[in-house]
Amino acid sequence: MRIVTNDRIIPRFWGYTIFFRHSNLQFIKTIMDYSKIYTAKDEHIDVQGIMDGLYYPFYMEWCRHDFIREVLGFDFETEARNGVYMVLSSYTLSFIRSLKKGDQFSVTCEVFRDKGGLPKLHFKQLILMNKKVVTKAVFSGTCVPAAGGRPYLPETVLDKLKDAAELEVSQMT
Repeated sequence: MRIVTNDRIIPRFWGYTIFFRHSNLQFIKTIMDYSKIYTAKDEHIDVQGIMDGLYYPFYMEWCRHDFIREVLGFDFETEARNGVYMVLSSYTLSFIRSLKKGDQFSVTCEVFRDKGGLPKLHFKQLILMNKKVVTKAVFSGTCVPAAGGRPYLPETVLDKLKDAAELEVSQMT
């Protein structure tokens, strides 16, 4: 479901109670779950008539980056200019079904803290079509100083994660 207001499409935020005040989106409850809707692009379809496996992580990345910016308040461009890089450290991905040309699907994103206390974020993501899982993945990342140094998470991100559940590496898919 998408909400359209002032000719802008606002993605559905799963688990959020939302209301509008002066056309600004306000969040009442902070739950780390998020969803966006996409359509499989023609150029992503291979000779078999299904979406090439290379593109599934791209759709997940687009959703995850929007989540990181909109929910966690971390803007990649601004932070990079300030010498903070958010990078992936690993990911696992499982294909369950294939998407075809023109399929409309949703990509979800949910964030978890690292159970071992490491300075990592774990993002569980699904691609869903007709409420069925197409692809599932966990992407793990951290921040590093542009000049080099140890991984860390900025305080602004840690503040947003204080109520987030923890994820153990063995639970990654």
